Amino acid sequence: MSDGKGIVMLFTGDGKGKTTAALGAAVRAAGHGAEVLIIQFMKGRLYGELTAVEKLDNLTIEQYGRDEFVDPKDPEKIDVELAEKGWARALEAVASDPPSLLVLDEINIAVSFGLIPLESVVDFVRNRPDGLDLILTGRYAARELIDIADTVTEMKEIKHHYNAGVQMRKGIEY
Repeated sequence: MSDGKGIVMLFTGDGKGKTTAALGAAVRAAGHGAEVLIIQFMKGRLYGELTAVEKLDNLTIEQYGRDEFVDPKDPEKIDVELAEKGWARALEAVASDPPSLLVLDEINIAVSFGLIPLESVVDFVRNRPDGLDLILTGRYAARELIDIADTVTEMKEIKHHYNAGVQMRKGIEY
C-alpha cells in the first residue's frame, strides 16, 4: 500500500482500455502542471497519442518496441534489447529528475514475456522516490505487482468489435 511515496495504479486484464486509462490519468496530471513521463514497452507504431501530446510541454511519451507482435515463447533479440533500453530509461529518469507521474505502459506484458525481470520491477515499485505516482499497464500482471499496487483495475472483455471482423482503426486502437 501507499506509504507516502505516491500512488501505484495497475491496469490489467483482457479487455480494451488499459493504455487509454493510463493516458487519461497522464493528461489529467499534466493539466494540473505535473511532469509526466510515459514509457511504452513493446510499442513502435505512430499512435495518435504521440501526436496529441506534442502540444503538452510537461508530458512526454517514449517508445521502446517495434511495430510487430512479440512471440511470448521466443522473443527476438531486438525485442529484449528494446525492453532493456526502456527499463534503463525509466530507472535513469527516476534517478536523475523524477517526474511527478511515471507510466510504464505494457510493463506487465514485458515482464510476463521475460523481457524485464519481475524482481527488478517489484524492487523499483517498492523503492521508488517519495512522491512519485506510478501507473503500470498491460495484460498478465504478476501477482507480486497486484499485491503491492494501491489501486488495481482489471479490464474485462465482454464483447469486442474484433470478434465481428472489424479491423484496427486509426484513432481507436492506435
